[in-house]
Amino acid sequence: MSDNELGLFLRSRREGITPGEAGLPAGPRRRTPGLRRAELATLAGVSVEYVTRLEQGRDRRPSAQVLAALAAVLRLSMSERVHLHRLGKGAEGGFTCMGGASPVRTVRPTVRALLATLEPAPAVLLNRLSDIVARTAAYERLAGPAGLLDGDPANLARFVFADERARTVYPDWDLVADEQVAALKQGPFRADPHVAALADELTVTAGAAFGGRVETVPGLPRSNGVTRLVHPEAGELRLAYEVLDLAADDDQRLVVHLPADEATAAALDRLTGRRPGALRAVSG
Repeated sequence: MSDNELGLFLRSRREGITPGEAGLPAGPRRRTPGLRRAELATLAGVSVEYVTRLEQGRDRRPSAQVLAALAAVLRLSMSERVHLHRLGKGAEGGFTCMGGASPVRTVRPTVRALLATLEPAPAVLLNRLSDIVARTAAYERLAGPAGLLDGDPANLARFVFADERARTVYPDWDLVADEQVAALKQGPFRADPHVAALADELTVTAGAAFGGRVETVPGLPRSNGVTRLVHPEAGELRLAYEVLDLAADDDQRLVVHLPADEATAAALDRLTGRRPGALRAVSG
């Protein structure tokens, strides 16, 4: 497997920005999606050979000034800039933020109290392995019948890649699978022995469905969006979600789901046994 995360991230962002967004004319017959390497190099004030070395992983220690210039041209968001900086620092080796610590599976009392206040919204607390460490009762009613809570511990990445029910539960399975890989790769990834062990396991159980994504999906999952989920009793649901990262010491993220349309709101009310209108739909 490739460990060229910096090059993969830069290439994906270069291919994802249009010439117009970068202040360039589109021009006719562009074969390359997004910016050409030469265009990125010119706008960032570096050589095209250097951009090529970065993307191919032959140079993994760009200066902070070069990273800043590339980030400006690629119009990176704040979270993308932080991720780019981490990838640059991570290439130096010798230090990881996790320090070999085991994934946190305990939940602080205040976080449990926060989960309680989120009822009747389906909310789930995950650690960096995507283990489910806590959830609301509404999430249990949503995820349990679909099989997401099976396993000890229940793990979303294992469900998505190793459970045959996942492709039925998630009609947009490819998008969900991309997000699961991005979440695992968000930190030190294979420099973390716990994440590396899970990645090795999924490479064996899921094959190219997982391994191919490791090669092509940058490690920066979306912080919000809409997921379609097929519930055995309630049918297809459209769930808007927000991901809230807790403090670094917690090493956990809270994912809160809300109905993305009125039909889903009504279905969730029925699942949770709440009065109609307990959960209001939000625009996706």
